[in-house]
Amino acid sequence: MDRLTIAVVLAVVVGLALLLKWRRPAWYWLTFGVVFALLRVRFRYASVMDACQLTVPASRMRLALARWFNKPIPQQRVPRLLWIKPTRIGLRLRIKMQPGQDAFEFSAAADRLRHSFAVHQVTSRETKPGVVEIALTGYDVLKQVQMPGRSDRRPLKIPVALAEDGSVHYRDYREIPHSVTVGATQSGKSVTQRTVIKELAAQPVALVGIDCKKIELGPFARRFSAIADNPDDAADLLEALVTRMAGIYDMIRREQRISADMPDAEIAANIWDLPEDCRPVPIVVTIDEIAELTMSTKRNDPRRERIVTALIRLAQLGRAAGIFLDIYGQRFGSELGDGITMLRAQLTGRMVHRVNDEATAKMAFGDISPHAVFAATQIPNTRRGMAVVGYSTGEWVRIRTPHTSMRQAVAACNRYAHLVPDLPELADFRPLVDLAPVEAPAVVEAV
Repeated sequence: MDRLTIAVVLAVVVGLALLLKWRRPAWYWLTFGVVFALLRVRFRYASVMDACQLTVPASRMRLALARWFNKPIPQQRVPRLLWIKPTRIGLRLRIKMQPGQDAFEFSAAADRLRHSFAVHQVTSRETKPGVVEIALTGYDVLKQVQMPGRSDRRPLKIPVALAEDGSVHYRDYREIPHSVTVGATQSGKSVTQRTVIKELAAQPVALVGIDCKKIELGPFARRFSAIADNPDDAADLLEALVTRMAGIYDMIRREQRISADMPDAEIAANIWDLPEDCRPVPIVVTIDEIAELTMSTKRNDPRRERIVTALIRLAQLGRAAGIFLDIYGQRFGSELGDGITMLRAQLTGRMVHRVNDEATAKMAFGDISPHAVFAATQIPNTRRGMAVVGYSTGEWVRIRTPHTSMRQAVAACNRYAHLVPDLPELADFRPLVDLAPVEAPAVVEAV
């Protein structure tokens, strides 16, 4: 093979690599990127740890021996690399920390590690005492969201979005019963809402909606057990839910029948401890645009007091009765009136899409992490559906919801309309729709 042929082959390979990196970053990573990243980590690991100030001085004994025998001063000790595991989107490094190091040092150095290893994103977490796992993401997985074909779907646990490290972000109602989602207009908040409703439609749960705009939840009426489209009906609906919650607690109390010889595992404290044949159906309440529901031009408005009081009671006591809240809005601060701060304190889940001002992000993440506030303000206008999720532990992660059209969500609600449970307490709020099964439209292939 002459030099010209070799040059042509190399040019074709380089051109193919550049084309894949531009058009198909996932394919580029699986073919070329993972090899280059492995080589960089293997050959540059020690120097990168030293440059990122993730090394520790040699032990006092080694320093003393060097002085006694007039030897060169020992070099800094580098954290031991236990193993490297390639993944479909990056690499995972398991590192044994040196004495005196902690996981926060690696988390603080994530941006420096990202530049040093020439990858898109670096995150770290402590897996056990003395061991930290660093996840290197080879490309921007949030640029074009592609959810994995398999996900961990369980009752009241649904996949919602893709996280920046390539993992699936789930909405688990039994772990995080109530949540608030904040975002400006055209930020992708409605897409997240449609995705959640589409996934919940196939599960044995009751869906309840409050939509004062009258256009967001109406198309899903066939799958909803109750919908209120004005503040007056919303107040009555929320109080009906409180009445149902009280009845469920009475049922749990009747089923307890605690005696001295009864095992602890059989004592009912929530609906999940009840026998399956008498367990009430869980209810997910979706509130679109909380400001339309809680703002009032009147001072000491009785209707608003009823709404806020019912929401606070549901947020405080609803989890054990199987009633969960999903609240959406552009803002969720004290300017909405009395009781809003108390309600927000009961909402464990916090998700912020693109916002127009820093104060809005602080409403959601001010008591969680200032870094999450900064990350929420950096979401660009071109990334609709991208959001920051914060946890009460102080951790946060960037996610992006796959695009779910209104037609897709409506089709799922129509397909599973037969799963709508019979809730006598909410019968007055049942949407008036044709309950006959709807067949999927035929697909006509172009000739």
